[in-house]
Amino acid sequence: MKYRRLGKTELNVSVIGLGTWQFGGEWGQQFGQHEVDAILDKGQELGINLIDTAECYGDHLSESFIGNYISRRKREDWIIATKFGHHFHERFTRTDVFGAKEVIQQLDASLKALNTEYIDLYQFHSGPDAVFDNDELWSTLDKQIAAGKIRHLGTSIGSNDNLHQTDASTEVNSQVIQVVYNRLDRVPDNRVFPSCERQDLGVLARVPLASGYLSGKYKPGAHFDNTDVRHRHDPESTRLKLQEVEKIKRDEVPEGVNMAQWALAWCLRHPAVSAVIPGCKNPAQVESNASAAELVAER
Repeated sequence: MKYRRLGKTELNVSVIGLGTWQFGGEWGQQFGQHEVDAILDKGQELGINLIDTAECYGDHLSESFIGNYISRRKREDWIIATKFGHHFHERFTRTDVFGAKEVIQQLDASLKALNTEYIDLYQFHSGPDAVFDNDELWSTLDKQIAAGKIRHLGTSIGSNDNLHQTDASTEVNSQVIQVVYNRLDRVPDNRVFPSCERQDLGVLARVPLASGYLSGKYKPGAHFDNTDVRHRHDPESTRLKLQEVEKIKRDEVPEGVNMAQWALAWCLRHPAVSAVIPGCKNPAQVESNASAAELVAER
């Protein structure tokens, strides 16, 4: 495993992290504690130290699985990133909750679920500019840093071209940007990444495998069950993406190199990117993802 400094947080994160949206049951599989333990154990064995989760991956369900695991391990071995701003109601259904008072309630619920006294990175979760531009929210969160509940703040931007929230990061004490970035979606190259570099912000690239399309496992015409969030994607858009993936595999991926590993390493080649946070459904996928670090140049 290789490690990089997460911007001005000075945290050293593994370049491959563990994305955990799937633990909430919206990616075609229901997880139990045993499956989560096996995934996190494999991650730690391979040198991964970064876990990314959220309040609305289930109703704090993903956090609870992680918290149960952490309670039986060493907390200091892990850098835990979670998010705030949404309330989960049922599969694929959330409402926004960005008021300062309500966010503190969410924070306390996340701390309880995660079985921890502090969160390493607490991220504004894909909210609109109107709720981002709330001084009371950020001053309230700064007080939680002073109280020791949060170590660092970040912003998970909903649109991967949201320059407004990215440019305002230093002003609101947000030190990390989480953004969709992958070989099929390179929009952050244009404006967001230059802003991150100017401000020395850490960058977490989410959806680095383009919702699994860059894993190489799916062909045009692939069908997804109605418990899998991908069944909500536009079918024609999915078909075109999978056609593009076949072209990329033919023209860009070196012979003998696993496509998923290549796609993760492709994201990490950008100087702004600190780490990628791919999802995984079993220890074998964790191992495959982690091996992408072998293709990443040292910095």
